[in-house]
Amino acid sequence: MATAELVSVFTVDGQGGNPCPIVVDASGMSASEMQDVARRHGHESGFVLPAQSDDFDATFRFFVPNHEMEMCGHATIGALWLLARQGRLPGDTVRISTRSGPVTGFISRDRGGEPRVEITQPVGKTVPLTTGQRDDVLRALAVGPEANDAATPCNAVTSRIKTLVPMRSPEALNALDPAIGDVEAVCGRIGSTGLYPFAVIDRKARLFEARQFPRSSGYREDAATGIAAAALAFGLLDYGLVAPDDDEIRILQGRAMGRLSEIRVRIGFAGGRPVGCLLGGNVALMAASSL
Repeated sequence: MATAELVSVFTVDGQGGNPCPIVVDASGMSASEMQDVARRHGHESGFVLPAQSDDFDATFRFFVPNHEMEMCGHATIGALWLLARQGRLPGDTVRISTRSGPVTGFISRDRGGEPRVEITQPVGKTVPLTTGQRDDVLRALAVGPEANDAATPCNAVTSRIKTLVPMRSPEALNALDPAIGDVEAVCGRIGSTGLYPFAVIDRKARLFEARQFPRSSGYREDAATGIAAAALAFGLLDYGLVAPDDDEIRILQGRAMGRLSEIRVRIGFAGGRPVGCLLGGNVALMAASSL
């Protein structure tokens, strides 16, 4: 019987991170069976299937308890990490087909031989919210304009649209307590898949903190959200909060949930213009269970 191996992705010192069930050989599973795995575990789940053309090495699919997702950053990183540990990858560069488009994974090893994974994301785009949309988002977050930093919230996207909400401090960020129904409703009105409020911890060190309140995943908050962090990196660039270079940006998440996580993003440039980014973080094995 196939197994769903539970990993935690974007960990800090082996703790925290976002739990993610991974099935490294899902070739015999139907879509409904994949969704059942996500429902039983209550987490975004990743499934590895054979490539459907010579252009790719594998196909990845992703489910949350409520629906299938086009792309999931931490599930992709977790799946590649497991496959690398098991010696099941064709090499250190892996071409992956997802419903949001092609993704390339890069595998390296640390001094202890453990895999380190980075994955590509396309160049990000940001669209500022209108004043009415901003006020709508702040109402959904149950805060007033005083909690919002001076910068204008925006919708940002690499693979999925996330709404970036600059907060005046990490304390204001971690005091947020929105109702799940309000988040879902406002995300529907502004065309977003989740609210991603963030705050500056140390601008010089390129260290930030964020929280993700997803639109309709079947749970209230994510401990770590790679796709949102990738979108945030381009938002930080547009806000002038990071310099236009490829130095690492670190984004903490999950503190309010007791699952502190760290997501790392490096923006790539060509001719002085951003062309995409690499998304990475640490992974830890938690458990394996039969499906």
